[in-house]
Amino acid sequence: MIKHHSDLVLEITAHDPDTIENDLNTAEAIARARAMQDRRHGILVTRHDCTSYTVAVSRDVPYGETHERRDKPDPA
Repeated sequence: MIKHHSDLVLEITAHDPDTIENDLNTAEAIARARAMQDRRHGILVTRHDCTSYTVAVSRDVPYGETHERRDKPDPA
């Protein structure tokens, strides 16, 4: 499931790998289209846990790039 929080932030929640991959690809395409309008910011994909991600147009990422990060480290 993809929730739009704004034009710049999308939240992905899914419980199976195929849905996660499809939703992340769709959300990244939406964010990329938005980022290309302004041509100033890139895309940041954040993994919050194994079922929750956000995809955002971010001023911390150079235009034309997509960066990934983990919000929390994986449990040991």
